[in-house]
Amino acid sequence: QVQLVESGGGLVQAGGSLRLSCAASGTIFRSNSMGWYRQAPGKQRELVAGITEISINYLDSVKGRFTISRDTAKRTVYLQMNSLKPEDTAVYYCNMAIGPLTYWGQGTQVTVSS
Repeated sequence: QVQLVESGGGLVQAGGSLRLSCAASGTIFRSNSMGWYRQAPGKQRELVAGITEISINYLDSVKGRFTISRDTAKRTVYLQMNSLKPEDTAVYYCNMAIGPLTYWGQGTQVTVSS
């Protein structure tokens, strides 16, 4: 059983910063990838940033503002979000892929006020 627990969301003014963390627990031998998705009201869930052992990718609208990183020893993945915009407002979900299985965190709300 794998559990993902996010933290770090909150309310911030436009131009501000937040750092999200996602800690993984359980039996994890090797994960293919970890990432952050977000879902705004009335919109589909979208991939914001993903990280594997050999690559990192970002949603175009967050490039240059968001940075994903991971601490393998701590089984934690981070999302540093700078220069936040009101359109970044959403519930942010941590995701982990292990072979054919996908795990999700419970989500953390990020609200950016103008």
